[in-house]
Order: sequence, then C-alpha cells, then structure tokens
Amino acid sequence: MTKLSRSLVIGCSIVALAACGPEDLGSPGANGDINIGDIDNSINNVTPTPSPTPTNTGVTPAAGCPTIGTDALLDSGTITGPEGEWRVCTLPSVFTADANLPQVPGLLYAMNGRVDVGTDDGPTADASDGVTGTTVNLSIDPGVIIYGATGRSYLVVQRGSTIDAVGTPTRPIVFTSSDNVRGLNNNASSQQWGGVVLLGRAPVSDCLVGANPANQIDCEQRLEGALNPPSFGGITSDDDSGDLAYVQIRFSGFTLNSGSELQSLTTGGVGSGTRISHIQSFNSSDDGVELFGGAPKLDHFIVVGAEDDSFDVDTGAKADIQYAIAVQRAGAGDNAVELDSPDSDFDFTALPRTNLQISNFTFIAQGSGSQALRVRGQADMQLANGIVVKPGSPCLRIDEEDDAAAGSRADENGPPQFNSVLLDCDTTTNGDRNDINPYLGTGNDLAYTAALTGLIFNTATEDGYTPIFDATSLSSFFEAVTYVGALPAGATWAQGWTCDSDTVSFNSGESCLDIPVFN
Repeated sequence: MTKLSRSLVIGCSIVALAACGPEDLGSPGANGDINIGDIDNSINNVTPTPSPTPTNTGVTPAAGCPTIGTDALLDSGTITGPEGEWRVCTLPSVFTADANLPQVPGLLYAMNGRVDVGTDDGPTADASDGVTGTTVNLSIDPGVIIYGATGRSYLVVQRGSTIDAVGTPTRPIVFTSSDNVRGLNNNASSQQWGGVVLLGRAPVSDCLVGANPANQIDCEQRLEGALNPPSFGGITSDDDSGDLAYVQIRFSGFTLNSGSELQSLTTGGVGSGTRISHIQSFNSSDDGVELFGGAPKLDHFIVVGAEDDSFDVDTGAKADIQYAIAVQRAGAGDNAVELDSPDSDFDFTALPRTNLQISNFTFIAQGSGSQALRVRGQADMQLANGIVVKPGSPCLRIDEEDDAAAGSRADENGPPQFNSVLLDCDTTTNGDRNDINPYLGTGNDLAYTAALTGLIFNTATEDGYTPIFDATSLSSFFEAVTYVGALPAGATWAQGWTCDSDTVSFNSGESCLDIPVFN
C-alpha cells in the first residue's frame, strides 16, 4: 500500500534515467521539481525517430500550439508513432491562470516533469489560515491526449484550484506515457510516468501535527518527497476540486524511490463536491486509485492491471463508490481493496476514521496477493451487491480484529459488513484473521462459483441473484439497483470510452496499446 512517506521524490530514477547526469537537468520549475527537456527536446522523446520505425497510418502534425490562456505552451517539435506524426505542445510547470486545453487534430500535450494547477491556497477558502495561493481552473476538452515525457511527470491540482477534465463516451480524455505514443508498449508495460493528483480541503487524519488536534483545520497532510511538497486537508467535507469524467490513465505509477510510488489517480483531502466518474486506470505499477482522507465519491470506476492494490483507501477517507470493477493481471497485483485507518501506526483514536462503502462491484483478484480484501487499523467498510472472485485464496484479511459496535466510540460505523455479496473465495481459512463469518450481514452467498462471461459480465446466475441490498441506506450518493455486480447482462456503460487489453475487454474496440485518433 502506498503511504504518504512513499510520495514524490526527486532525483535520477534508476529505472528510467540510468544515464542521467548534471548535463541532463534543467533548472527547477516554480513548483520546486526539476523539469527535464526545457533545454534539449531530445530528452522529451519528441525528435528522434524510435526504433523500430512505426508505420504511419495517417496522423499529420498540427501546424503549431494553440493559445490556452495567460500561460504559454512550448512547441517541442513532433513525435512519431504507429498512428502517424504528432505536434507536441509541452505544458508549463505551473498554471498561473485559468486555461483551456482544446482538442486539436494531430496534437498531443506533454508534461515535462511536475505540472501544478495553481498554488496551494491553504485549508480554508479565505486568508484566515495565513496561506494565500493562486486558484486556477484547468479545463480539458474531450479527446485531448496528454502524456508524461519523463518518469517524473505528474499533474497536481493544488488545494483551492480545480480541474474540469470531462470527456464523453466516444471521446475520452487520455493520460498516458511517451512509450505508448511511440508504440513501444505491450500488455504488461507499466511504471512509465507519475499520475494525476487531486488535492482538497476536506478532513484528513494522521496529521502532520499529530493524530487529533483541538482544531480540525490544523490537521493537514503532505505529499512528501518533492521540493515544495503539496499539502492537503481542511474542514470542508463538500470541497470541490472539479470534475474528472470519461478519462483513461494508462501506464502510470512510476517508482521514484524505494517505497515512493505514484498511482494512476491520487486524491488527498478531496471533498464530496468533486465529481469522479467513468475513470479507467490501466497498468499502474502501484495502486489503481488511492484515496487519502476527504470525502471522495466515485462512480463507474475501472481498475485493470494495477500491480499493487486496485482500490486503496486510508487516513480518514469517507469514500462512497458505486459501479466498480477491478481486474488484476494474472500473477500481478496485491489486494482488490486495501483499507487503513489512519496509517501503519494503527492509532485507533485518530479521527476521522476511514470508512469505505461500495455497492455494485466486480473484483477479479487473480494477482499474486494473499487475499482479495484487506482491512487494517480497524477501518470501517460496507460492501453490498458485489462479486469477489479469488478461488482458493482468502476473501478477507483483518489485521486487527474490530468488534466495536456502531456509535460505541467517536466516528465508529461498526465492524466491516457484507450484504448481498457473492464470494468465490475461501471464507474461513487461516484462523480468525481470515474468517469472514463475523462480518456477514444479509443475503451473501459463500458457496458461489463464478459464472461470469469475459471475466466481468454477469450471466443469468448473477442477474437472478436475490436478495438485493438497498444501497440507498448507506448514503444518498447511492442508487437503488436490482442486481449484484457492476455489469449486468446488456449493460454498456463500460464501452466506448475505455480501452481493451489482453487482461480484459470491455468491447470498446480500442486497444490500450494504441492512441485514439480524433478528428
């Protein structure tokens, strides 16, 4: 599981920058991280023709870079891949004013290191906290493709700023790597750039100043490791970091240092006012998504091929998720879900207490992990109307037994609970730690044998299962449903905006190894 201490570090990566020396490093950007390529665009993977030379299938480079607002793009020449030749426009290291990235035929946007949207505006929306930053909105049009030109490339939406990256079912927004653009990847490729980070002002636990300060506004966390590390947290549960919808995040999760990885999507203190919908994480070398604190609400979220946890939730996150899919690559990946409250110190008094609620999920845990689900630090969890498949391995591991009743202590929602969940995994192996029976609510099937088609699609076996748990009883975020799992027979919500791979196909017709071409 990625912890805050594993976050962003600088320096030459052994994996991607083995030949990196002083002559390769440009000046630090305004965010404190070293950017690569401002001096020599060959390091940005743009000018040299890759080997083998790809076949041009028709893309021709745009004439130049568009005007996006106050901040300027850097015309970094072209990059060639199987789809053709693309104009490369490199993003500024810091967006200092509102900006829009339009979709332009024959054009890709590149990140040449850390890219900040705004600067930290503190835990409150006014100046009373003593922090005055620049608040910025970055909007990204449907069909835009952004790639990480280096392993240290990642996008950070700072606290107080927002992102509006809203694709459509037929024109998703794609974040990916330069190797993907150049056609050099295969179905096991990963760890080629950082990822997307959203930061907000919602409450967190495991604070920099201690577990439970007298004033929650003093509880902040920090993505450590980078110069000028981003901070997050505050007291605004419904904080709004913007909209992220119909988005693919491919080949991310770069390891910057031992124990310091980025995942496809990281949220820190993100509030319930943020929309995170129809997201696909593909082949992250760490987690598919990690939610640090806050009150994030996610729907229609797909994780394929994550090499650590598919869904990782910790440090006081109050996370609601509906319609979730996790498919591990065979032999790669740890847990489908890992919870922690608040961190590895297991301070059971730290508030807020992590609470994950999921309805309508399909978890295919065929990775190397010992179990499908892991709960640490007496975190709270409610799973409903779902399917867990990990034959021959434990369904659940509870690191610290939790029999505290709801309301028996501050912010306690009771022990983990399963309602209307089909379990194709071992329910009582390895003693009490893996015994799922104390946590069963109503309507579960402990003798289920998966009858899914294409790994993820319900058949009559799943669609006909009863009883169905009323997910609206969990919170107003959830919709009432009449089925278990994420994809009932005939469902099409996962088609069109996703990409397919050898691991799993959503019948979208677009390979994750290809770059979509939009005119």
